Amino acid sequence: MSDEKLKHLWKMMDLRFTSHPWHGISYGEDVPDEVTVFVEVVPTDTVKYEIDKETGYLKVDRPQKYSNYLPALYGFIPQTYCWEGVADLCRLKTGRTDIIGDGDPLDICILTERNISHGNLIVKAIPIGGFRMIDNGEADDKIIAILKNDEVYQHWRDVQLVPETLIARLKHYFLTYKDMPGKLHRRCEITEVYGREEAHSVIRKSIEDYQKKFGDVAGKLNQAFIDAIE
Repeated sequence: MSDEKLKHLWKMMDLRFTSHPWHGISYGEDVPDEVTVFVEVVPTDTVKYEIDKETGYLKVDRPQKYSNYLPALYGFIPQTYCWEGVADLCRLKTGRTDIIGDGDPLDICILTERNISHGNLIVKAIPIGGFRMIDNGEADDKIIAILKNDEVYQHWRDVQLVPETLIARLKHYFLTYKDMPGKLHRRCEITEVYGREEAHSVIRKSIEDYQKKFGDVAGKLNQAFIDAIE
């Protein structure tokens, strides 16, 4: 079957079926300068939503335990995976040898002055930095980005330009959202707040990890489709 016929068939399929947010949506043509993000959680949510990896539907992960809230949109970059490459980078930067990848798509926080009231949507974002976070021995980086064309925040092109109070709020959320108040040993730790260039490195590693883990998903689907109709 010719490539043109395949493209036409997939276009017709898109009219009936929704793409899987992790595997079926592109991370964008201008990655890592600009990325496509699937938003799971917004600041007003009182429960934490996340994608069900098998079905692609948004599911309730857990109620938010405490009164603190995430002061940003939160989701992941499609077709990324935190595995060997992301873990290697974390081990290199921290000097620790016990870190593994968390096996999830790369998380991202998006800052915007606009009030977006619900998740389960796609946005374009500009990565400007991130947190090198370790969750119970697993590399769990949180990329920090600005909503593309945000009227107020679009001039923040590196995390160093973001007010420290906002970075502190983000850090507080991730350092406390899984622990009971007063707990002596935190499950999560942030070893570094890094800038734009390091964020780009983490994004590239997560894309490489995805390709190593899942391969050419589109190519595999094309071949399976051809095999099924021939």
